[in-house]
Amino acid sequence: MKRIIAYFAGLRAPKLVLWCYLVWYLAIIPFYFDPSPLLWLSALGISSLIGCGLIFATMVPGQKMERWTKFRLFAFPFCVSSYSALIKGKGFILLFPTETKPLMAGIGACLVVLGWGWLCRRLVRAC
Repeated sequence: MKRIIAYFAGLRAPKLVLWCYLVWYLAIIPFYFDPSPLLWLSALGISSLIGCGLIFATMVPGQKMERWTKFRLFAFPFCVSSYSALIKGKGFILLFPTETKPLMAGIGACLVVLGWGWLCRRLVRAC
């Protein structure tokens, strides 16, 4: 648990935003989930193609890329493509649902991450 607290305590704003993206996705998807294998296979295919391209584009000769960074380069295209397929025709405004329950779930999830980051920073400073 100490490692998790230390990790979140050390996050700067850009990485906290990335965590907000992830929890937003995870909070919204259950409301609009579609079990269609074709949708998820398409998202995996897009993720594979774009992820490989991003790996090649961000490689620096002589430097090893962290596994977490590689994972993110594949996860983002997967999340974007599946999210866009799932919300299509559902009345979203940009990426925001117009229904109250999913909107509050997404906002709440982001607030939890931001609050957790703030709490972890406070805990680390107190020690």
